[in-house]
Amino acid sequence: MPTVLSIPAFSDNYIWLLCDNKQQYAAIVDPGDARPVLETLKNKHIQPIAILITHHHSDHIGGIPALLQRYPDIPVYAPKNEKISHCTHPVQEGDIIQLDKINHTLQILDTPGHTAGHIVYYDNENLFCGDTLFVNGCGRVFDGTLKDLHQSLEKLAKLPPETKIYCAHEYTLDNIGFAKWVEADNKDLQAKEKNCWELIDNDKPTVPSRLSDELKTNPFLRCNEATVIDKAEHFAGRKLNNSADVFAAIRQWKDSEYD
Repeated sequence: MPTVLSIPAFSDNYIWLLCDNKQQYAAIVDPGDARPVLETLKNKHIQPIAILITHHHSDHIGGIPALLQRYPDIPVYAPKNEKISHCTHPVQEGDIIQLDKINHTLQILDTPGHTAGHIVYYDNENLFCGDTLFVNGCGRVFDGTLKDLHQSLEKLAKLPPETKIYCAHEYTLDNIGFAKWVEADNKDLQAKEKNCWELIDNDKPTVPSRLSDELKTNPFLRCNEATVIDKAEHFAGRKLNNSADVFAAIRQWKDSEYD
């Protein structure tokens, strides 16, 4: 399997490099800022072979022009259902990307919700999920819908539990703070918080997480759990009929009182 390198950007973004084992070539995931990417490529002597975009927000695409100025021939893969300048290969669910120089294949999954055309890249081990799924959280809804985001998260929850979650932001401790409001007695969540503080205190990222951990600690993936349902109904002030209603309630709760 390939090597994945993280490049911190802005205040809390991660840009990912999906490299071959020798770190000679790499695909760049969501380069919102070209400067740290160009520095990393130069310092590590890595040749970029593709740009992979999950959605249209500027902190995910802003570095594309400068990267193409330096590397004009690399393809840019981006969601078919969003307007993204410089996209050379529009992709959607069912499409396969073959990255020959790193001997690697990625499949596309549609995950609308955060934005209407959001996609993710998956290789049977690693999930590059942009702003759909975060460690212990999920993205806000912008031009997508709560229903779409819930369905997208249910789709991702069905991936193998060992899947590594490479999201695009270091939001974990804030997300855990909200998750504790929802499930204060969740022992797995308490252990996760301790581990994440240790990582942060040692200047290490909390990303990636494993899907198996998210299924135990992420309230947005636990909308069928009694404790989550109870807190969602308390916030909504009414009985909720299904997991989609529970999800919408806790996402609205986080939007209104925590973020």
